[in-house]
Amino acid sequence: MSELHQELKAFIIETMNLEDITPANIGDDTPLFAEDGLGLDSIDALELVLGLKKKYGVTLEANDEKTRQHLQSVASLATLIETNRSQG
Repeated sequence: MSELHQELKAFIIETMNLEDITPANIGDDTPLFAEDGLGLDSIDALELVLGLKKKYGVTLEANDEKTRQHLQSVASLATLIETNRSQG
C-alpha cells in the first residue's frame, strides 16, 4: 500500500497547493487537520473531498462522523480507497 500512500501524498500537495512540502515531509500517520500536522482547515477538507471523488471515485458525506476518521491521515485515506476499490 506504500505506493498508494506516496500517490496520496503527492495528490494532497497538489490539491492543497502546499508549497515547500514534499511527500517525504508527510508521514503516513501525520494528522492532516491538526496544527502539529499539516494544519489543513475546513475549506481544505472540502477541496480534498472533491478531489478524492474526482480522482478515486470516493464519496464522503459532510455530516458523517466516519468522514472525519477517513480524513485523519494518509494512512486512513489509503484504507478508505482500498476498501472502496475492493467493494467496487
